[in-house]
Amino acid sequence: MSRVWNFSAGPAALPESVLRRAAEEMLDWQGKGLSVMEMSHRSPEYTSIFEKTRNDFRTLLNVPDTHEVLFMQGGAVGMNAIVPLNLLQGFEQAAFVNTGAWSKKTSKEFSKYGLARVVLDNANTRADASSACYVPECGALLDRVNGQQMAYLHYCDNETISGVEFTGQIEALASLLDCPVVADMSSNILSKPLDVASYGVIYGGAQKNIGPAGVTIAIVDKALLNRALPICPSAFTFGTVAENGSMYNTPPTYSIYIAGLVFEWLMEQGGVAWAQAQARNKADLLYNTIDQSSLYNCPVRQQDRSRMNVPFTLADESLNSKFLAKAADQGLVQLKGHKSVGGMRASIYNAMPLEGVQALVAFMREFEKSEA
Repeated sequence: MSRVWNFSAGPAALPESVLRRAAEEMLDWQGKGLSVMEMSHRSPEYTSIFEKTRNDFRTLLNVPDTHEVLFMQGGAVGMNAIVPLNLLQGFEQAAFVNTGAWSKKTSKEFSKYGLARVVLDNANTRADASSACYVPECGALLDRVNGQQMAYLHYCDNETISGVEFTGQIEALASLLDCPVVADMSSNILSKPLDVASYGVIYGGAQKNIGPAGVTIAIVDKALLNRALPICPSAFTFGTVAENGSMYNTPPTYSIYIAGLVFEWLMEQGGVAWAQAQARNKADLLYNTIDQSSLYNCPVRQQDRSRMNVPFTLADESLNSKFLAKAADQGLVQLKGHKSVGGMRASIYNAMPLEGVQALVAFMREFEKSEA
């Protein structure tokens, strides 16, 4: 059968050209007679793949020399423990901004290692039009964080479940805070330019906007590499991973290879600037369709809507199953919302072309007409 339009929140769609190239190289990578899956991570062949992947990532995000790029494992959920284990030496608490399910999970995990101070909170993941999901006013952070001996301030830049995304509010305040900023950017990294120097740590699992599940990328300020607690496992200690070039233990080699192909693809398209423009075009098309409808509703305040994950509900929830079944018949899959909030969700990461969103919008309009 032909390929479907995959709106999964993660593991998510990959560029078709990347999948085709990986298929072509599966049995024989560049005439070497073996698959990347079979290569020693210390071989010259794999070293060339790894170094290019890391360099391309640094180029795409303009990562300064002050920061290391680490390839790790465990995903963002693993980072919920790895970050405090690496940054709590000399501190007892950290500050958290809760805007949804994932940031809330992060602060809960931190409580195993220190005192989690929630300084801004809007963690409602089930919201209707009268109680919209939103990004709280961030100016209050200066009074609530500074002078409090916080190890760091953590926030999730894009909430995949509730569909809330920051637009640089905390990045703009970073230089005024007296602690490093740590950001989970699993689901929107490489979709917009970043001032990486403003962050202490940026991390993200690959399976949404970078590549397949298995590799986690962390961008870490070198000044923070030696703040790990003694109990931090060596394989997860930022300083150790950096000293060993992300090769302290065997890395997820094939996931890194695919990520490298995605980085090449993105650079060919026009880099992060292209991704940002595409994300805006796709999101605007889908949100405009929802806002102009009497059947669909988005529970996120307009200025805080994610460009990556678009949640929406149907005015008549009894139509949910019918909507999903008919969408699947049209090759539009993985549109069911997260189990904690229900409704629908369309994830439109970098690899989702405009044509896929156009197909979804055409279906949504036709479905609404048929149910009028």
